[in-house]
Amino acid sequence: MFDHLTNPTLIETRAAIRRYIDEELLPLERELGLGSEDVWPRDVLRGVWRRSSELGLYAACLPVQLGGKGLDIAEQCALKADLAASGAVLAPHVLGDLGGPPRVGNMLKYATPEQLANYFQPVIRGEKSTCFALTEPHSGSDAQSISTTAVADGDELVVNGRKHYISGAPFADFAIVMCVTDATASPPAITAVLIDLDLPGVRVSTEYVPMSGQHIDADIEFTNVRVPRANIFGGEGNGFKLGMSRINVNRLLHCPTMLGLATTAYQASLEYAGKRRQFGGPIARFQAIQHMLADMAAALWACESMIAQTAALADSGADLRMKAAACKLYISERCFEVADKAVQIHGNVGVTRGHPVEQAFRKLRMFRIFTGTSEIQRNTIARAILEPMQAQA
Repeated sequence: MFDHLTNPTLIETRAAIRRYIDEELLPLERELGLGSEDVWPRDVLRGVWRRSSELGLYAACLPVQLGGKGLDIAEQCALKADLAASGAVLAPHVLGDLGGPPRVGNMLKYATPEQLANYFQPVIRGEKSTCFALTEPHSGSDAQSISTTAVADGDELVVNGRKHYISGAPFADFAIVMCVTDATASPPAITAVLIDLDLPGVRVSTEYVPMSGQHIDADIEFTNVRVPRANIFGGEGNGFKLGMSRINVNRLLHCPTMLGLATTAYQASLEYAGKRRQFGGPIARFQAIQHMLADMAAALWACESMIAQTAALADSGADLRMKAAACKLYISERCFEVADKAVQIHGNVGVTRGHPVEQAFRKLRMFRIFTGTSEIQRNTIARAILEPMQAQA
């Protein structure tokens, strides 16, 4: 995947990640007996973050001045696809996708010097983990309807509310929490607040597990939690704008992960079709199997091409609203179809709990919900293509 990218720094980084996974991460997982659906011990995760940082990988996606490698969006996509296709259950932690530098990279320009020193530099070094807490039990796609409040009390804010399905929360040290700071405004003023998750009144609840079986999401409850007003991030009332500023690139950067998972399912299907024998020969000789494999190969090529073009637009500074939504919509649905065909080719093996193809199927189904459902993506696309017509009316 993404073999057209020839930046020497990227090539070296891809090779270094492959060595780390093969020589250290996979052996560690085997030694500890860690599976995709296990609760990953926090000390193990911290060890992965630190080791990845030592190898110069953890902050690879950040600009050089922040300790990264200065890779562009297209090159970051290549790394994410490689990791998703690696087969390592801890692969998302190599670059910190679940709570490390990619979670905060494009927002660091809003941080004060004190916030950089106390919160974000430790994240970049792999010493702390964070999460982005927006979604609530009754506020998903309608982000402006959140009800968590942060009420000023002298030099402090008092935070009350509940955040729901927050990725990375089970092992986060602090959260970037979206709170209503002025409910009388229209729309209500939303502010981002940095909240340490070991403060009195904070409860992280991991009482549910998504269909992927991964213990990577949690709810966060805030009951009269007091934080300094200095923990306001990006300016009071700017939380919604800050959150939306990261969403288009985030939608794009989910896509190579989907591509990596679907590519693994496709490659497993190719191998299985060649060795699985029925009626005196491999099932790969049946036209029905050949057609499924052909559809899978065509879909993956289309997805990779779409990611590459959208990433190039992102790197050129183009408006990504429509293209990122279209990319996320198309790739989430096509990659799920690839996984579905992989299950069909594998037969009973493909529906066996814990099989890599079955796991890819479940994970890819969830991506049609993450970072805006397919329906929300279609709304965004429709607005973009209809705006010129409406402007002329």
